[in-house]
Amino acid sequence: MKKTIITALVGSALLVGAANAQSSVETLRDGTLDEAIPANRSYGLDEKRFTRNYRQQPPLIPHAVDQYQVDLKTNRCLSCHDWTTAGERSSPTLSMTHYLDRDGNQLDTVAGTRWFCSQCHVPQVDAPALVDNTFKASN
Repeated sequence: MKKTIITALVGSALLVGAANAQSSVETLRDGTLDEAIPANRSYGLDEKRFTRNYRQQPPLIPHAVDQYQVDLKTNRCLSCHDWTTAGERSSPTLSMTHYLDRDGNQLDTVAGTRWFCSQCHVPQVDAPALVDNTFKASN
């Protein structure tokens, strides 16, 4: 019985201490947790194409893709960039590596391992760096 009471008291003391610690937590938002802070301005797409910084870097996407449907059955990117349509749309064709399966066999359609474009490619925007960066592009 005494052991249970002591355990309950220690537990209560820890909870009170945790609650007091919560009130002094600093945020990364430059304000208190209950204060409404307006969102930073969103950055638009950059009109010019960015150059690649290293040899195998996936190209950045120079247009908006937020309304593109890409799921298990549909990939809107392929309506312009698949080898069958890129010429008539004046769009860059996918690299031939996108048509190889995991064993290196050539396919007529995009390989399942390359289906979700945004796992490698991201839209390019003219936004400041989030952290200091000393990266230098390769030659």
